[in-house]
Amino acid sequence: MNQSKTNSIGEELPNLEANIRKALHAVKDPEIPAISVVDLGIIREIKADQDGNVTVVMTPTFSGCPAVDAMRKEIEEVVSKFPGVSECRIVVDFNLQWSSNMITERGLKSLKEFGLSAPRRFEGELTTTVLQDAACPVCGSEKTVMRSAFGPAACRAIHFCQNCLETFEQFKPV
Repeated sequence: MNQSKTNSIGEELPNLEANIRKALHAVKDPEIPAISVVDLGIIREIKADQDGNVTVVMTPTFSGCPAVDAMRKEIEEVVSKFPGVSECRIVVDFNLQWSSNMITERGLKSLKEFGLSAPRRFEGELTTTVLQDAACPVCGSEKTVMRSAFGPAACRAIHFCQNCLETFEQFKPV
């Protein structure tokens, strides 16, 4: 007989893992509070065992991202509130490189609503052309020019729209 595994309060572990993932939508990127860590694509794995030990594996957008500690702390707070969770461990994994292609469709929409030009999906190698390709979040024009690859955060670049004459930030494709 194949019994599903449960935690100490009888909740099936796959359901607990799914519920934790849903709850993590409340954890936002401190630098871009419109997007959750789930929609940003940095939550790689959630594992729970029968003893109430939960491990969340996250891959930061950039290895030097200053928001990692804040996100780690908030993730731990959210997960620790679940009934039956006795220990929560956050693993920051740098072995798998994060890519902007990991951002969910909802995340891309959130970036645009926040006022950033969302990164376009790309295949293969990231080229200068891909980095310069940004739609204006104000008017939607494709007639834009990258002014600086260095914005207020490592994940952003500065662009200028030749249509509406607005300067805007792009969440860089990587």
